[in-house]
Parts: sequence; C-alpha cells; structure tokens
Amino acid sequence: MRRTRTTVIATAFLLTGCYHATIETGRPPSAVTVEDQWADSWVYGLVPPDTINAAQRCTSGVARVETQLSFLNQLVGALTLGIYTPMSIRVTCAQGSATGPSVPNGEDLAATFAAAAVLSREIGEPVLVKLR
Repeated sequence: MRRTRTTVIATAFLLTGCYHATIETGRPPSAVTVEDQWADSWVYGLVPPDTINAAQRCTSGVARVETQLSFLNQLVGALTLGIYTPMSIRVTCAQGSATGPSVPNGEDLAATFAAAAVLSREIGEPVLVKLR
C-alpha cells in the first residue's frame, strides 16, 4: 500500500509541468525587459493579474510577452487550494522606433482616393488603396 501511494505521488509530481505561454509580435527584441515574478492571480487564474504597464519602459513597442507558472507559483497555488495562483510575466521590449510609416497629408490622401474612385468607375470594379 505504501509503495503504491509513493508511486502515485511520484508520478503526479513528474507529470506536473510549468505552464508557459509566449506571444511574439514579430518585432526584433531588445535587452530591456519588464518582469513580475509574482503577478497576483486568483481562483486558478479565472481572475487574471493586473495589467502590466510596459509603455513607459518600452518606448519602441513590445517584441515578446511570456507568462508562466513556475514550480514555486504552482506550489503556492496548491497550498492555497487554487484560491491564490500567482504567475510570472515577462515583457521584452522591441528595438527601434515605435513610429510606423508616415501617412500622407489630407490633400494627398484626398487626391489618392479621388483617383481610386475614377479608376473604379472606369473598370467597373472596386479598387484597393494601400497606404505606405
């Protein structure tokens, strides 16, 4: 009986993994990160942690967001019966400028759409306008 219980406990321990999710934005990462190792989450994560305001540190935008439940996070969650389940969050800032491509001024934009309307009427089909 004791051996069976030990085997079950050992198997359960080995099967537990660290929850991990990564979101990539496609922007090149920089060395600047914003981290919170104990973001407060409640009721098995049903009540998520507060929003991390990375805008002040990540002036060029965000390259990657990672969330995970480390072993210690899961241990605390198990000890509190899932009422308090902290998680680790890491935001990696992006390199370069956060400004996107320039938008034409009002006159150029109006002329572009007027030309698209004329072309659409001539060919009898919709015209797609792409701004660069």
